[in-house]
Amino acid sequence: MRSRLAAARGWSSTSCTRAGAFELGLLSLEAARSGRYVGVAALGCVIRGETSHYDYVSARARAASCAPGSRTGVPVAFGVVTAETPEQAFARAGGTAGNKGAEAVETALDTAAALAAIRAGR
Repeated sequence: MRSRLAAARGWSSTSCTRAGAFELGLLSLEAARSGRYVGVAALGCVIRGETSHYDYVSARARAASCAPGSRTGVPVAFGVVTAETPEQAFARAGGTAGNKGAEAVETALDTAAALAAIRAGR
């Protein structure tokens, strides 16, 4: 999906697969700083458990993933699914409730295109 979305705009795509939504902020920042990407989509999933850990991880992932765009000028789209159950997560990751990851990729690419137009004076 991401390759098709990027290719439609004349760009290529790559992925960096790592465990943990908590680390998305740092990974997004380094990707944005690298100069290799026109946009970054921070994708992940946090499923509620029996403790408050879910709340801390979800909040940290959101806050840390949004900051790199402001700091670097490279758009970073937040695509972390937060769910009560694995079934809800799968439904939102390409199942019956859409594909939130693909939506985040599209948002990052659309924003990158808009920024390029603004910077080119169009």
